[in-house]
Amino acid sequence: MAAILGTLFAACSLLSGAPAHSPIEYVNPMVGSDGHGHTFPGPTVPFGMVQLSPDTRTGTWDGSSGYHYSDKKILGFSHTHLSGTGVGCLGDIMLMPTVGDGPTESRFEHKNEIAKPGYYKVFLDDPKVTVELTATARAGLHKYTFPKSDQAHVFIDLIHGISNDPRRMTIKVEGKNRISGSRTSSGWGGERTVYFVAEFSKPFDSVTIEKDGNKESDLTEASGRIRAWANFSTGNQESVLVKVGISSTSVEGAAKNLHTEIPAWDFAGVRKSAEKQWNDALGAITVQSKDPSVTRTFYSNAYLCYIAPSLFNDVDGSYYGMDHKVHQNAKFNNYTTFSLWDTYRALHPLLTITQPKRVPDLTRSLISEYGENGLKTTPIWPLCGNETWCMIGYHTAPVIVDAYFKGLLGPDAETAYQALKATAMGDHNGLTSYRELGYVASQGGAQAASKTVEYSVDDWCIATMAKALGHTEDAKMFFKRSSNYRNLFDRTSMFIRGRKANGDWRAPFDTLGQVGDEYTEACAWQYAFAAQHDIPGIIDLYGGDAKFSARMDEMFANDAKIHTGIPDITGMIGQYAQGNEQCHHQAYLYDFSGQPWKTQMRVRQVMSAFYDDKADGQIGNNDCGQMSAWYVFSAVGFYPVNPANGVYVLGSPAVDHAQFNLANGKKFVVDAVGNSAKNIYIQSATLNGVKMNRDWITHKELLAGGTLRLVMGPNPNIKWGSKPADRPAATMPKGFDYAPLPEPATNKPVVLSLPIRVVCGEDDPVGNFVPDPNMLEGSTNRAQVRVDTSAPNSAPARVYASERYGDDFTYRFPVPKDRTYTVRLHFAEIFDGNAGMRVEKISINGKVVLPNFDIFAIAGMNKAVVREFKDIKPNADGTITIRIQAADGSPDQNAKISGIEIF
Repeated sequence: MAAILGTLFAACSLLSGAPAHSPIEYVNPMVGSDGHGHTFPGPTVPFGMVQLSPDTRTGTWDGSSGYHYSDKKILGFSHTHLSGTGVGCLGDIMLMPTVGDGPTESRFEHKNEIAKPGYYKVFLDDPKVTVELTATARAGLHKYTFPKSDQAHVFIDLIHGISNDPRRMTIKVEGKNRISGSRTSSGWGGERTVYFVAEFSKPFDSVTIEKDGNKESDLTEASGRIRAWANFSTGNQESVLVKVGISSTSVEGAAKNLHTEIPAWDFAGVRKSAEKQWNDALGAITVQSKDPSVTRTFYSNAYLCYIAPSLFNDVDGSYYGMDHKVHQNAKFNNYTTFSLWDTYRALHPLLTITQPKRVPDLTRSLISEYGENGLKTTPIWPLCGNETWCMIGYHTAPVIVDAYFKGLLGPDAETAYQALKATAMGDHNGLTSYRELGYVASQGGAQAASKTVEYSVDDWCIATMAKALGHTEDAKMFFKRSSNYRNLFDRTSMFIRGRKANGDWRAPFDTLGQVGDEYTEACAWQYAFAAQHDIPGIIDLYGGDAKFSARMDEMFANDAKIHTGIPDITGMIGQYAQGNEQCHHQAYLYDFSGQPWKTQMRVRQVMSAFYDDKADGQIGNNDCGQMSAWYVFSAVGFYPVNPANGVYVLGSPAVDHAQFNLANGKKFVVDAVGNSAKNIYIQSATLNGVKMNRDWITHKELLAGGTLRLVMGPNPNIKWGSKPADRPAATMPKGFDYAPLPEPATNKPVVLSLPIRVVCGEDDPVGNFVPDPNMLEGSTNRAQVRVDTSAPNSAPARVYASERYGDDFTYRFPVPKDRTYTVRLHFAEIFDGNAGMRVEKISINGKVVLPNFDIFAIAGMNKAVVREFKDIKPNADGTITIRIQAADGSPDQNAKISGIEIF
């Protein structure tokens, strides 16, 4: 009967044009918590500082958010989480209700678990406690319903964290209702401190503090490695509430946040407020579909678009800056958690439509971070007052430029432009060779081909802003630089590929390999069409519309296996990879070559194959909302291929009706007439009643309100949108001409001279350590961390802040055969924050020299580990080979190494 009533309500909704329920009723916060989605199910408010959620594990790649749907036990409920990232961190200030002297963790079942926007509930099987959670922007509210017991506890674990190393903890018991303290940790996000104040609705009988492994019942204040138990006697089904405020600045800031946002013990009221905030955010776009699962999938993905970036300032405007100082600016809200490599593509353009009042503060935050970080670079992946240096590009540029042209830029335009220009003119991450040679020189790693393409995208953005501000010479320079990607286009292989400083192609070339080496989490196929700012330019390189479309067809048809163990490359249709972001615009590119019906087919294929409303409804990492933003845009019928030119390219809507409820009071409607799982092709279109053959609309047209009517059918209309006049316009200035560098010849591998000193994860030398110009295997990573190099024979610290990683890869060094050698290997754990997470097996010339090698177990986080092996004889072919493998059973299947010396 319930199913029948639900169908009737849905039918009435479609007939009346009004939603049957509020938007939050269609959201499943579990979406992405299974598989590789890396989301969390607990309550938060849109863009909140607090993400209060259950933790079921503290390590592993699939535990990056702290929760995985496959797990059977809950460790506790912590207050900070990352949504959908490929790296774990946070998990601060964990609470857990317990009874008796049993374990602090508990079994649970999903049938006893409820997750809704702003609310979470679960029954813990072991202590027989019902847990309910809700949140405000800066505070979390717990409700624990205990059985009758004189040994009821609220366990507070300050050691607990997600893939980070606890450094310093403090705790202070204040009276009978309040506990305060701090947790300082170091991990992927660098060193950071979270301050907290926890207040209890019921006075505790006592507090037991464990300091450095020793329990002491008479302590009221302590520092060290801290855990604590607030002890109670409870009646049957008695509820104890705990409200927890957090801050990046001080305990006083945490208290102010708590008392401002949760002044009373009103769980229902806090939950209602959170739900209203979610309904308001999700109501920016209302959709209808005859298929209820499509509606649920849409709103569940829209929900995931509004978790990050996250608020970082206290209620009085105080925040912890990237200069590691406390700042106070009550004029704007400061935000952190910008996964810019991912989110510049679709999430930030979406926010300019659905969250325009928030965009000025987002852009102010980015430019403030530039002023504070002392690095002369705009943020790359800022997290909690630190620069993680995660991923490539300077993708603050498209975010700033898009906001500027849409009238939503928060900081002064000239100030913002100068920050972008200074970044692009810097000397970091291969920019020196990019400026001098017209491409990032390939020197054996660090994703030079990908950097060249993505720097070109960013330079186009800067060029358009320079032109608008009257910086004519700058505009010419940056437009020229924005075509640098063409210097890596090999007309023989028809791929973007690595090129050395002397102009030669890097060889050997493997179109399915070099993942993480020449290409960022991708192979040559995924970067073949990645210059999203200049699609007409790419079409030119391929020799025109027909050849370009044929190459696109080949990408979707080529199902050869990529040579990598990187789990990010998922959601494959041939070599198209929806599970990672480089491909997100690529299904839309047929619109540029006169075959929009192929875009319509591929977009619908991706939506139906890789998205649904279940826990495993994300094909790859959600990446702070980018994976979901792709779906939100695509489901309503268009996508920002170029994320900074205010043009949306049409696809094929999954929903039947979408209405944008714009901040200016106007409505923009997309009606897909006759839409169904079979009727996926646009037959005709009108905009505000006027026939429309072009396959794109503008941001200005959307903001003006109106109706885009798409008549859908089961067969392609190959005439609609196929003429040159129907396609998105060229983005280069009129008359712009760029002559790429001459084609190079392929050269032989480089032999390094003795003594050999190789930095494994860099594309630039570090002291007397150089990149290996011949290495094609594995992937590279760098982090902005301070590494302890006190170990004997340590390399420069920056060597250890980089790494080459993979499940199985081998270095091969040609050396004279007439002598023996010393081999010195350098390691540091800069990613996994637990012993036993990454266990390696290292072999030299086929002999295992380091079995079950666990860097963290030896030294902890961010500390150099050096191992030396003497009297190594070369192989018969005159090489020394060093093989790095993940040991059998290692949870993290990415073995790693930072540096190699042979002398």
